Amino acid sequence: MLGGLVLLRYTNWLTFVIGFIAFVDYVVLYGLAKRRSVHGTIVGSIAGAAPVVAGYTALTGRLDAAAVILFLILVFWQMPHFYAIAIYRLKDYKSAHLPVLPAVGGIHATKVQMVVYMVAFIVATLALSAYGYTGYVYTIGMTIIGLIWLGKGIAGFRAANDTTWARRVFVFSLVVLLSFSILVSFGTTIRGAVS
Repeated sequence: MLGGLVLLRYTNWLTFVIGFIAFVDYVVLYGLAKRRSVHGTIVGSIAGAAPVVAGYTALTGRLDAAAVILFLILVFWQMPHFYAIAIYRLKDYKSAHLPVLPAVGGIHATKVQMVVYMVAFIVATLALSAYGYTGYVYTIGMTIIGLIWLGKGIAGFRAANDTTWARRVFVFSLVVLLSFSILVSFGTTIRGAVS
């Protein structure tokens, strides 16, 4: 409640609405979905991607292509990240009776989904460049990082130990997010879109 008032007072209505949607998504929708549906991860990723969009709209006052792309980047990044956790913590999820994809659909199906989301992540990160929001340093850097992550994802189909593989994918997903956060500041024109 207090956070919403702060957003409303110091930013704008659009940012407040995004914050409200993220709150409802996380507290209500994700709270229900994580215990009842294999799709809880995607429901939760909406709230997880909202802060970067709220930050963007707080600065620009508008919802445009850059905001949508940033949202997609974070959603697509979260899915392999959390699926990796679900694989290497599978016993815990099963004990808690949480219907995560590896427990319901199997590890192979989860690996397929992870690779699909990794490809979508790469496409989304490069969309920032395609729309002219970022420069060459970002484009080259994210292409390399994205392809390395994808390679690690594909390697899962021949992994001898799924738990070890999933931990490595998880750890590298943190490198991917950190790299994105740093590289997006190099030669970016998102700030230029504010004017």
